[in-house]
Amino acid sequence: MTVTTDTLLSVRDLVKTFPGRPRRTGRPGAPIRAVDGVSFDVGKGETLGLVGESGCGKSTTGRMIVRLLDPTSGTVTFEGTEIGGLSQAQLRPHRRNLQMVFQDPYSSLNPRQTVARIVSEPLLIQGASAADARERAGELMELVGLTPEHLDRYPHEFSGGQAQRIGIARSLATSPKLVIADEPVSALDVSVQAQVVNLMERLQQELGLAYVFIAHDLSVVKRVCDRVAVMYLGRIVEIGDKAEVYGNPAHPYTKALLSAVPLPDPAAERTRERIVLLGDPPSPANPPAGCTFHPRCPKAQESCRTERPLLQIVGPGGRQAACHFPEVRGPGL
Repeated sequence: MTVTTDTLLSVRDLVKTFPGRPRRTGRPGAPIRAVDGVSFDVGKGETLGLVGESGCGKSTTGRMIVRLLDPTSGTVTFEGTEIGGLSQAQLRPHRRNLQMVFQDPYSSLNPRQTVARIVSEPLLIQGASAADARERAGELMELVGLTPEHLDRYPHEFSGGQAQRIGIARSLATSPKLVIADEPVSALDVSVQAQVVNLMERLQQELGLAYVFIAHDLSVVKRVCDRVAVMYLGRIVEIGDKAEVYGNPAHPYTKALLSAVPLPDPAAERTRERIVLLGDPPSPANPPAGCTFHPRCPKAQESCRTERPLLQIVGPGGRQAACHFPEVRGPGL
């Protein structure tokens, strides 16, 4: 993964370890390695999808990028500046260009504040006047499909889809270049999901935004993303161009996830192969040796139980997979 002049965000060997729960004896439990050596780049105007089962570390990764969590080790470089070690004062100028949209719109909006205050707060923190911030808030409301008349209302007066639009408006207040969208539509009804996804695509085209789109719904990711990174137990097991990952998955875990995505054609849905993974993901406090996926992998062999596979190029366009026995179809592969 080579950093180019078009690279906006570069994440290298990112690790986050949380303390384990105390045992009954009072001694600390085993530390939980939520993110275990994640690396990827995001280019200007690009959307990278970060997908995987619940608990795989994708949301923790997103929170470390915007420094809501500090990494245990590794680097986060934004526009050529390593921001992982910056103080809050040093980080403030970068926050203009690096924002986040959260999964639950209601829990991320202060119920005691008006929409005007919620949307304009990032601008006030950056030193804008109250009048300028409110004027900008009105513009943002129109940009996301609401009206300036909504500014004096409170979050509980809005539907889930409208509340998420307010969250998106807040994230755009400082005209960022990169937005981390953490499961932005998973709490919404299906029909509303489509509206919010359409909105995010339009905003990207109009404003030149880049996204890290975190989700577990591979149908949504396929629609909005340019590249896809698949996470399992804190590690990226496959990353590459969307068409390659979806059309020709190399890692058994990716293949299993895609086999669970419903198909619009009933006939194809009835006849296709469905891969059922056995058991639950192992605990990040006690991950298996070797390939962490091997206890659930239908292709596991002895080397999988003892040797940790590293990401390696397995297909065109630099696609990578962390598997001893990747499945890639095509001439010369």
